[in-house]
Amino acid sequence: MNSSVAHGRDLVGGLGRWLVVTGLAVSAAAITGCTTSTSGPSDGRRDIATESDQTDAHRRARIRLELAVGYFEQGQTNVALDELKLALAADPVYADAYNLRGLIYMQLKDMGLAEDSFKRAMSLAPRESDILHNYAWMLCQQRRFTESEQMFNQAVANPQYAGQAKTYMALGLCQLQAGRRAEAEKSLAHSYELNPGNPITGYHLSKLLYERKDLTRAQFYIRRLNNSELASAESLWLGVKVERTMGNREAQAQLGSQLKRRFPTSKEAGLFDRGAFDE
Repeated sequence: MNSSVAHGRDLVGGLGRWLVVTGLAVSAAAITGCTTSTSGPSDGRRDIATESDQTDAHRRARIRLELAVGYFEQGQTNVALDELKLALAADPVYADAYNLRGLIYMQLKDMGLAEDSFKRAMSLAPRESDILHNYAWMLCQQRRFTESEQMFNQAVANPQYAGQAKTYMALGLCQLQAGRRAEAEKSLAHSYELNPGNPITGYHLSKLLYERKDLTRAQFYIRRLNNSELASAESLWLGVKVERTMGNREAQAQLGSQLKRRFPTSKEAGLFDRGAFDE
């Protein structure tokens, strides 16, 4: 599921239906695949859990956690928190339950309880990159940029971490918020290399390149996005401006027509009609 976070609109530039794509997704499948922190090597690594490894208490906790994820996805945060209480009553050292609790409190904008939850999760699973990523994103929302970047870097330092692309994307968005455009471009470019299909990454990378007049590269990224089913009013409008700046009037007109056809009531369609290309 995709969960919106504080300041999400500022970070992703109002990208319409992609507004809530932040990399903070939590799903029942992902939770089921996580492991308990009740045992494992002393260096913080966690073995892949199998059914034979799990106690009855942990099985009960896992079921409660899966229920909590489902309620969270449906926006029923109070019920989700109740399920998490039952999960932690069954298994008080269940790192994934604390991680989800942190995400819920982030959504509720209770950053104090969110931070407490993430720190508890990290104390139980110090090398779990998904937890580090989520805590880093929370720090970014509080404009604690130095701490946030440290956490993001710790998350991607794990070579087995499957979420590298989302973390580099979130790092880049956070660096944008901090005004560090060169670093943001580097992070977003690395995220794009790992996952070229992410519309948030492609849009912001193209926008950064356009704003510093690297038009050929900006055109490459925005055309690829706009030629996919993931195009938005914002990405089409950026494409219009890139093509116009490059003097490609036919491509500009085609993108404008697509923008008006697909998103007729959008702010961007109105800007196109008015010829307000500097806005």
